[in-house]
Amino acid sequence: MTTPLVECIPNFSEGRRPEVIEEIKSAISSIDGVYVLDFHADYDHNRSVITFVGNPAAVEEAAFQAISKAAELIDLNHQEGEHPRVGAADVVPFVPISGVTMEECVQLAHHLGERVGEELNIPVYFYEQAATRPGRKRLEDVRRGEYEGLKDEIETNPERKPDFGPLQMGSAGATVIGAREFLIAYNVYLTTEDEDIAKKIARVVRRSSGGLRYVKALGMLVDGRAQVSMNLTNFRKTSLSRVVEFIRREAERYGVGIHHSELVGLIPQQALVDASVWYMQLDQFQPEQVLEQQMYAALEEEKQQEEQDFLDSLAGGTPTPGGGSAAAHAGAMGAGLVSMVARLTVGKEKYAKVREEMEEILEESEKLRSELTLAVKEDAEAFQELMEAYRLPQEDAERSARIKQATLHAAEIPLLVARNSERVIQLALLVAEKGNLNAISDGAAGANLAKAAVISACYNVRINLLDLEDPEAEQILITECQELKSRITEHDSRLNDLLRERGGLFSAEANDSD
Repeated sequence: MTTPLVECIPNFSEGRRPEVIEEIKSAISSIDGVYVLDFHADYDHNRSVITFVGNPAAVEEAAFQAISKAAELIDLNHQEGEHPRVGAADVVPFVPISGVTMEECVQLAHHLGERVGEELNIPVYFYEQAATRPGRKRLEDVRRGEYEGLKDEIETNPERKPDFGPLQMGSAGATVIGAREFLIAYNVYLTTEDEDIAKKIARVVRRSSGGLRYVKALGMLVDGRAQVSMNLTNFRKTSLSRVVEFIRREAERYGVGIHHSELVGLIPQQALVDASVWYMQLDQFQPEQVLEQQMYAALEEEKQQEEQDFLDSLAGGTPTPGGGSAAAHAGAMGAGLVSMVARLTVGKEKYAKVREEMEEILEESEKLRSELTLAVKEDAEAFQELMEAYRLPQEDAERSARIKQATLHAAEIPLLVARNSERVIQLALLVAEKGNLNAISDGAAGANLAKAAVISACYNVRINLLDLEDPEAEQILITECQELKSRITEHDSRLNDLLRERGGLFSAEANDSD
């Protein structure tokens, strides 16, 4: 299953105080499951852009913390720069990367907006795909009049009423939150100091003035040089090369040229490939000719081969991997199904009341999946360690202690697998009880895979303790296994009840025989 990834690219109205920007970045990176990929600050624009990715729940939390920190540290009453703005955290877009739909990003934006409005008391407007009315789809329409203009109108003009939050502006201004496709922030610097030329070119190139369909543009003076500042909202339909040549042609009308250009934030690789193909006139180009493309394909193939190799090794005539590794693998699959049901629940309006609980379940199930996956290898390594201890010469003074230590370790790994898998069953029961009804059978399958993992792991605990010669330590481990297995009976009963209660999907007899 594709790992759900969402990109968030918040823009902050601060590009001159490094200490403030660093605090906002720290607020983002402090959230587990979030990865900061890029950062760009511009002194003249007085603006910073931070790009980060992660699972949807983690990305939403990181965005919330960043908005909160920006509101604390940035006062719009004392902020000015070349770039238009209405808020400290000016615009916060979500972009679906993998395993996530645009609809889910819209739900993410709406949920974040509600939190920001209610908990931070900041007016929130939705734009692009998350817009709640046609007049707010375009960011420039929402940002009309900037902070000062919106501050004057928000209390009196019904058209400027926020989607969430108060009907008044504080020092943090308002925040515009949305969901959209990839956007390329691209600036072209001209060989002139004449700002009017940049403005004229921007007027011709942008869509709103009759220019290119997927281009937004402004002309301004940056670092003593005229700049055409652009957002390319669909690089597949309006290519980067077309935009560059359009600006080059218009600049020639005024006797100037392109000095250099810059990216703000990240750009999809395909946009650069498309531009290279156009400029190099590679009419016969195939994507497979890109080195990285082939490399990533090979790595993905290797990953799939590793899975097949594990199953082949399991079926082979070697002691490892064995039952302990198989138990961990089954537990990891069970955790994966729990994550699946949680993700199919989060973002659905019908299950809005359990969203927070499902997000917590998802976070825990993914952690368990990671630990159980790691245990597949650890169990095999523990067995090898035990075999090496037994191979020590009989006269080796450390042999006995090494065997005992290795035996305990070989028993503790499957016991940890059993513990984690029993917790997977508990989470599976929760998603079966409260999660997306259409995926209840997946939750049940996850519970049963985890059940098999608990029982199988406990078999391995017992077999590894046979030669321990430490009755007290042996009894502690066996007792815990017995307790885990006894709880499984209760879980089975609860699962059968849930399968009947939630729409009578299964009878107890049918569940037992499937």
